[in-house]
Amino acid sequence: MSDALLTLRGVETRIGRYHILHGVDFAARRGRVTMLLGRNGAGKTTTLRTVMGLWRASAGSIEFDGRRIETLDTPDIARLGIAYVPETMGIFSQLTVRENLLLATWRDGLTDERLDHLFALFPALKERFAVPAGVLSGGQKQMLAIGRAIVEPRRLLVVDEPTKGLAPAVIQQLIDAFQRLKESETTILLVEQNFHMAASVGDDVAVMDDGRIVHTGAMADLVADDALQHRLLGLSLALHQ
Repeated sequence: MSDALLTLRGVETRIGRYHILHGVDFAARRGRVTMLLGRNGAGKTTTLRTVMGLWRASAGSIEFDGRRIETLDTPDIARLGIAYVPETMGIFSQLTVRENLLLATWRDGLTDERLDHLFALFPALKERFAVPAGVLSGGQKQMLAIGRAIVEPRRLLVVDEPTKGLAPAVIQQLIDAFQRLKESETTILLVEQNFHMAASVGDDVAVMDDGRIVHTGAMADLVADDALQHRLLGLSLALHQ
């Protein structure tokens, strides 16, 4: 697609003797939220890690803004403007919220403009700014992980299951934050098991099964089609609203 920022074509990934991805094809369009959905073990996290160069694609191509990146090292991929928030969040527990954010900057530091942007998305970070990250709640740690990913201007935000294990009230705060990011035309690739979150923020969807993409389309169309949900995911999104 001409408006695609990220495009995967025929991507295969092997980890040791395991063949995880079997020709993955999909695109993340500019200024939109693309949901990558599928059952546990379908290959979603492997796909994100392959995009980031943490695992090497054994075949196929990955293009970012028309440039092939599948052979680049992870730091070089990040320097192109791609930020990754892993499921583990990867925050530094002994450092404060401020120090975690500062580590993610490479020019200008934590300017007032950047902090105002982050605090508007995640007010809890302002309240806990000088607190060690290790004492934050699970939801606050996730907010910090996402905030750290976007403290520098990013062209693509890649996030793996941000709502896992969080209370409904915290999930709603993350939904609100992602909707505000959408308004700023941030391009987002998001793996998510909470289907209320997926339905609330997703524009496009790619569904994985057994290391392959088995469906692509508009998220709204998937939300509206109960039979398609059952066929692709084995459940109804209506039960997760």
